[in-house]
Amino acid sequence: MTSTSTAGEPAVRSAGLDEAVDAMAAILTGRPIAILTGAGISTDSGIPDYRGEGSRVVNPMTISHFLGDPTARKRYWAGSHLGWRRFTEVRPNAGHRAVAALELAGVANGVVTQNVDGLHLRAGSRRVVDIHGSSDRVRCLRCGQIFARDGIAQRMADANPWLNAPESVELNPDGDVAIEAYGDMIVPECTVCGGDLKPEVVFFGEFVPTEKFAEASALVRGAEALVIAGSSLTVNSGIRLLDQAAKRRIPIVIVNRGTTKGDARATLKIDAGTSEVLGALAERLTS
Repeated sequence: MTSTSTAGEPAVRSAGLDEAVDAMAAILTGRPIAILTGAGISTDSGIPDYRGEGSRVVNPMTISHFLGDPTARKRYWAGSHLGWRRFTEVRPNAGHRAVAALELAGVANGVVTQNVDGLHLRAGSRRVVDIHGSSDRVRCLRCGQIFARDGIAQRMADANPWLNAPESVELNPDGDVAIEAYGDMIVPECTVCGGDLKPEVVFFGEFVPTEKFAEASALVRGAEALVIAGSSLTVNSGIRLLDQAAKRRIPIVIVNRGTTKGDARATLKIDAGTSEVLGALAERLTS
């Protein structure tokens, strides 16, 4: 389940979850920690993971496709509207609550999340850097006006009543769902300038905003250890933050089901669910 290593020494295997969390707590005790989370922390809330073990194959919307193909925008907004209704029903799980407890106790200085579901804030975390944006905000691509997603969703429902029929939808990690019929879709536009709207999330192929990454970097720089939970680290933003921690030679603990691209540089890797591990860690470090 776990492996620990130090320079020049072989990895040592640990048999059980309690031993793994004990090892994690020993590494982190007395150190202010930064936490980076990925889609794996939200799977226990019913939101699937793009890359975790057992994940179904999904082709997410790319920024070039969204910007260059009006039909693709129709399909995206139709699926995104149905997904948003489902997205708003999910609730934070034990992993999110543990992250909030660690911050409240002064153990963690905040959380950088690659997720767009807003569950860390709803769980009580105060310093949250949503490095890939948040699905509850919508931005005009022409004038930059920001809209609340609830208002856009109401406009969508009014203009496309056929989208409001009750149906079972299979949620994607970004809140989108697959939909076949969308030809009659009326796509919302900016009420200020008439420009195209886009959820304020980072699509595949799109760069993380410079100021947002600066916030995440500052959080990692202010810590003496980095915990990565539920991320396979295949997205560049996560690897860049791991690189910062590795260059400073601070402890790096990874909790994830399955391998990640950072395993070779981890001080400790725990192959287990984030809810159980983070919950047990919070008990040890906040008691």
